[in-house]
Amino acid sequence: MKTPFVTLEQLHKIIKEHPTPFHLYDERGIRENARNLHKAFSWNKGFREYFAVKATPNPYIMRILQEEGCGFDCASYAELVLAEKVGSKDVMFSSNVTPDEDFILAYNNGAIINLDDFTHIEILDKLCGIPEVISCRYNSGGDFKTDETGNVMDVPGEAKYGFTRAQIIDGFKILKAKGAKRFGIHAFLASNTQTEDYYPVLAGMMFELAVEIKEKAGVEISFVNLSGGVGVNYLPDKSSQDIFKIGQGVKAQFERIMHPAGLENCAIYTELGRYMLAPYGHLITKALRYKNIYREYIGVDACACDLMRPALYKAYHHITVAGKENAPHDKVYDVTGGLCENNDKFAIQRPLPEIKVGENGDILIIHDTGAHGHSMGYNYNGKLRSAEILLTENGRFKLIRRAETVADYFRTLDFSGDYRF
Repeated sequence: MKTPFVTLEQLHKIIKEHPTPFHLYDERGIRENARNLHKAFSWNKGFREYFAVKATPNPYIMRILQEEGCGFDCASYAELVLAEKVGSKDVMFSSNVTPDEDFILAYNNGAIINLDDFTHIEILDKLCGIPEVISCRYNSGGDFKTDETGNVMDVPGEAKYGFTRAQIIDGFKILKAKGAKRFGIHAFLASNTQTEDYYPVLAGMMFELAVEIKEKAGVEISFVNLSGGVGVNYLPDKSSQDIFKIGQGVKAQFERIMHPAGLENCAIYTELGRYMLAPYGHLITKALRYKNIYREYIGVDACACDLMRPALYKAYHHITVAGKENAPHDKVYDVTGGLCENNDKFAIQRPLPEIKVGENGDILIIHDTGAHGHSMGYNYNGKLRSAEILLTENGRFKLIRRAETVADYFRTLDFSGDYRF
């Protein structure tokens, strides 16, 4: 079962200063997880994790990961600026439909630019020139399978990302001719995978591509970026993936393919977001209202604007009623927010302990919101984005992003002009 990293007593202390809803992060868990990742890939001397900033774009969280040896994977102008503000020069820029100004900033900041399309070679060259270090994103096409049993994990052939195999070989020939000296390949072929086979199978595919590029393009690949895709188990009855087993699986492929090809000095990069942060974040919300019609409903003060994954993907997020962890789960509720949308539900027909509502209502802990939680927030119905709070290693709490106010909501509007057209 999933266990919260915060107690009811701690929550009461936080709520005295910062009302619900808010996202809460566990510093201790984040640091331990980052250290385990680096240990799992320590066999590769050049290993580097570039944390996917889009998952949790908060400078306090980024600084923790930076202290644990991580660089940053950025996908937009604002994310590049965020990495710059944190003081990091170790950036991988993986973008698509990339505006000119994004390419220019990435180049000027010394980021490793990971080109998403063959046409971007000429675009980048005209904008600022081809840097000495460059990467290209690969799309294998068709279905991505982890084994011969037909288990399809995703369908890269329907994805908008990356070069074809022929394009990437031709692309490296051009990049070499234009002066690039150090080359990398990148691929992201499946999301939130629930098997320890994903990275090893992907690595095998990418290592074989690296050998082919060496033979056909005369380019030695310096790094293989496996991107993200290693998932977390949102369900309470499933154990987490073993990152050490995953690391050993990649190592076996590396020794099988790269060593005989003389590419044993190639570095392995990752761009994990969900794996790095999701289990170490909770959305904390209070039960406000009870409704009994054809079902029993508990309405909370959070909504899909705070966590859109259940509404967008029908994703499961476990819920703990703080202080009632061991109480019988003998009630069945839909747990909802207050948006004017019927998909604004955190749980549907979920067995839970009996929940008290109102001013002294129960506090609900929604698990695994540390990645793609607050970052996907929005303002539909005039809802305001919630605060982010860090539970530090010493058990204290720190506000790392304040909640939005009504003034923030209206700040980009100008009421002073004449609105007659």
